[in-house]
Amino acid sequence: MSEFIVFPAIDLRGGKVVRLQEGDPERLTAYSDDPAAVAERWLTAGARWLHVVNLDGAFDQPDSANREALRAILQVGKRYHARVQFGGGLRHLQAVEQVLELGVSRVVLGTLAIKDPATLTEALKRWGEDRIAASLDARDGLVRVHGWQQTTGVSALQAALILRQAGLHWLVFTDIARDGLQTGLNLQATCQIARESGLAVVASGGISSAGEVQAVRQANLAGVIIGRALYEGAIRLEEVV
Repeated sequence: MSEFIVFPAIDLRGGKVVRLQEGDPERLTAYSDDPAAVAERWLTAGARWLHVVNLDGAFDQPDSANREALRAILQVGKRYHARVQFGGGLRHLQAVEQVLELGVSRVVLGTLAIKDPATLTEALKRWGEDRIAASLDARDGLVRVHGWQQTTGVSALQAALILRQAGLHWLVFTDIARDGLQTGLNLQATCQIARESGLAVVASGGISSAGEVQAVRQANLAGVIIGRALYEGAIRLEEVV
């Protein structure tokens, strides 16, 4: 297993840094009007990667403010020699190419990866397995797409195996029922997916304490994404990177 990565999450809605509860746009908490300053805060604390999500893009809504925020975050990242992982609303290869050309180190494909594995395979061939990740976002074990608003009827494990066959290496797994609630990660399901698929799995959704981050690290997962627990002070990034 390569180096364990702690990803501070920067979720963007209307150009602001926010967190949603269970992916529900009606249950939103705004934390900052200055995404670049938030990026600098996490990089100063020792982060080497940032996980940036374009929520408006994921909801198929206008996202120009978030694109500007991404550019500003990338400029900050360049100063710290840090890398940015970015996802949300990337529905075709041209969109993937555009953000990679901006300076994003790795894109995360959700709906596209699940609904069109052939295009995922093409992206992997074109840019390589280190620059293309997929996200599996599940509620009650079933994968959801289009900003977590539509169910697929496909189990998370079944989807992970399909993605592995498509050539994937990096996977972000989120239990939607825990996301943004600080109720604790679904470590058992995350480890099962990693074990049975052989993918490098980044754990996401509900992280609540530094001890939980350590548990993810000890489980030999590839990394962890931390959101609300950082913004509300339950975890100090300096203690877990």
